[in-house]
Amino acid sequence: MLFRNYGLFWHADRIQWGSPGKGNQGRLLGYQAVRAGPVDFRKQRGVYALYDDNFQMLYVGQAGYGYKRLYDRLDNHMSDHLRERWQRFSWFGIDPVKKVGDDLCLVETEPKTPQVNEVLNHLEAILIAAAEPKLNRQGGKFGKAQQIYQWHEDEDEEVEIRLSSVELNLRELIDKIAKR
Repeated sequence: MLFRNYGLFWHADRIQWGSPGKGNQGRLLGYQAVRAGPVDFRKQRGVYALYDDNFQMLYVGQAGYGYKRLYDRLDNHMSDHLRERWQRFSWFGIDPVKKVGDDLCLVETEPKTPQVNEVLNHLEAILIAAAEPKLNRQGGKFGKAQQIYQWHEDEDEEVEIRLSSVELNLRELIDKIAKR
């Protein structure tokens, strides 16, 4: 499997940006399951896209080549020529989330060589999810990659968690039906 998890149209203003120095490096929190706690995706490697408030794609980049991970790249874009122009982002990561002790954590692993059909399915899925072309009715095929929802502490959080759970159950049903 090429991509292990992904987040779609997260809000830049919900990132915990932190402050200079080692004490508060900021966090990029997300969750996959309702009952699971948040996972920090700041060190995720993969590709990302930046959007304005109208979901117009402005920029596509990669994270993880060298030492710059997802959070670092997003942080750079808060101070470069794109700073005032992007409000949302989507990301597609290669590092899995695994249980370490009692916690779920992002674990940097070297990806295994995927099959050609997996690569093509993932690339198509990324393009469909990131660009949302008008004529593509069917969503992309991420296979076992998990969609991650942005974690935020908000008064509407419980409603969004419930909706995410319903969406997850619906996706599982659609997958089951598609396999028949």
